[in-house]
Order: sequence, then C-alpha cells, then structure tokens
Amino acid sequence: MEAGAAEALPRLPELLETGWRLLDEVEASTEPSSGAPALQDKVRRGLDLLQRAAHGVAQLDLFSQNEDLEEIASADLKYLLLPALLGALTLKQVNLSKRLEHVQSARAHFMDFLMLSKNYNIGKFHLPPTPENLNENEPTESTSGAGPASRQSSLVAMASNRQAKIERYKQKKELENKLASMKAFVENGQAEEEQIREYYLMQIQKWISTSLEEIESIDQEMVILRGRNALKQASAPPQKSHQPRIAMKPFILTRDAIQAKVLGAGYPSLATMTVNDWYEQRMKQGILPDKGIPQTTADPAEEELQKEQQEKKVEEDDEETLQKARGWDDWKDTHPRGYGNRQNMG
Repeated sequence: MEAGAAEALPRLPELLETGWRLLDEVEASTEPSSGAPALQDKVRRGLDLLQRAAHGVAQLDLFSQNEDLEEIASADLKYLLLPALLGALTLKQVNLSKRLEHVQSARAHFMDFLMLSKNYNIGKFHLPPTPENLNENEPTESTSGAGPASRQSSLVAMASNRQAKIERYKQKKELENKLASMKAFVENGQAEEEQIREYYLMQIQKWISTSLEEIESIDQEMVILRGRNALKQASAPPQKSHQPRIAMKPFILTRDAIQAKVLGAGYPSLATMTVNDWYEQRMKQGILPDKGIPQTTADPAEEELQKEQQEKKVEEDDEETLQKARGWDDWKDTHPRGYGNRQNMG
C-alpha cells in the first residue's frame, strides 16, 4: 500500500461517521428542508464528507469484483454503505431548479450501492429497471385491452410486486429494531468482531430495502419533472432572431409622372435650371416677352418714352424689332394660352 493511502486510512472512519451522523440529524429534524438554512448546511457538509470518504475508499481499492464477502474485513463492511448514504443526502437538497439533476444523481448512487451488494450476494432482490425500460414493465392502456391472457399476466405481476413490497417492509422494520438494540453496543467499542460484522451486514440489508423504495419514488418523480420541463419549453415564447435591418433607399413621392421624371433622384432626367433661369434665358433670346412680370421701379414717363421709341423703330422698319415682333406672333400661333404652366393643374 502506498504511503499516501496509509495516511488517508485513519481518516476514513471519521469522515464516514460524521457524514452519517449529519444524515441522521437531517432525517430526524421536523423543520421543513426548504425553510431551514441550517439544515441545508448540514446536507452540504455531509455530502462533502461522504464524497471525500468515497474518494479515499477508491484510492485504497478496498473492494473488488473478484473477491467474496468473506474476504472483506469486518471493519471495512461499513464503507459499502457510502453510495447509499450519498444518495439519501443528495435527495435532501431543495434547489428546485436542479431537482431533476439531483434525483438523477441520487438514483445513480443508489444503483451503485445495489450493484455492489448484488456483487457480494448480500440479500435477495432484483435490480430495478433502467429509466429507458420503465414503460416496458408498466401496464398501459394498450396492455389492458390486449386480451385475457395479457391482463391476467399483468395482474399477477402487480400482485407479486405488491407482495414483495410488503415482505420488504416487514424485514426492514425487523432489521431496524435489531439495529437500534445493537447500535450503542457497537459504537462504544464493546462489541466483538462477529457482532460488528453482523451489525453492518444488517445495515446493508436495511439500506437495500431503502434504496429500492427510493429508486421507485425517484422514477415516478422523474416522469413528472420531465413532463413539467417539456411543458415549460413548449409554452416559452419563441426567441426573436436579431437580423440586421436593411436600410431603405431614399425616394421622392411626386405629383405626376412628368414631375417624377424631372425631379426624382435616380429617375431618367434631372432638372438643370430653375424656372426663373429658364425664363430669363428666353427673354434674352427674345422668344418670350416681359409680359406678366411686374415693373415696380419703372416710371410712367419712361414707359411712354419707350413706347414712342418702339413705334418709331417699327415705322423705320427696324429689322431687329420686326423680327422679335414676328417671332412673338408665331409663338402665340403655335402655343395656346397657358402653355407650360402645368404645375397647378388638377
């Protein structure tokens, strides 16, 4: 045996006994587990101690599948109980958000203990089915309507299961009474080796019954917890996908198709001058008169003088004046009144 393992060996009894005592105190308490922080502190401390003890047992390699029960020292038999004690304390945790995780962990501890007991042929029992095979062993509606033979077989199985539970309950009570009478005798160190061995073998048998009961309750609770989680997921609102928003291209609402072609950005043509620039250009070219533009600064006498000069130019057959006059007449012939002023038309 290694030196480190030898140093850990003396501490194992203390770790097991203290963790076991904390479990007994939690089970004996009348306070509700959910409303007693001191009780949950005992659960945490007990789990820590028992886990350290289980780690020490694994390091020491106390148990092997290749050995018989007679080969285990009487003082080491109590360490076979570690998985069952861990399962019982794990169930005492009250974190509702992790309840399914806790019952699954407790079930695994109880199953480890049962398989270990089965390996050493301690007690007569059947290992519970795995959670995946539970529905195969339970009577269902389809089974109840399958036929007389199937119904009869199902009823026989249920009756046998019920009878096994009753027998197991009686044995457990009988073992508890014997253990209560021997406990103080063994803990005070007054018991002989054979008595110590008998005491811990009875403890193992008692915890076999407890483990079978707890696993049956756990399997029923797991069905409820899984159904509740599935219901929560189904009723949860769908998560919104955060997709990037696509920027819209700017656009201009226009009054009619002609205005859209002239003013809209991205349309076939763009305006190159304002209306005033266009009118001034036409005026300079002599195509348009200054009719309609108020002359706020002109004097009446000056207007009369300009009129006389205009008439004089006509009389003298001034070529430029005649050309402008003819152009204006031609423009009026081909362009009806109001041409070009389409902005405010309905």
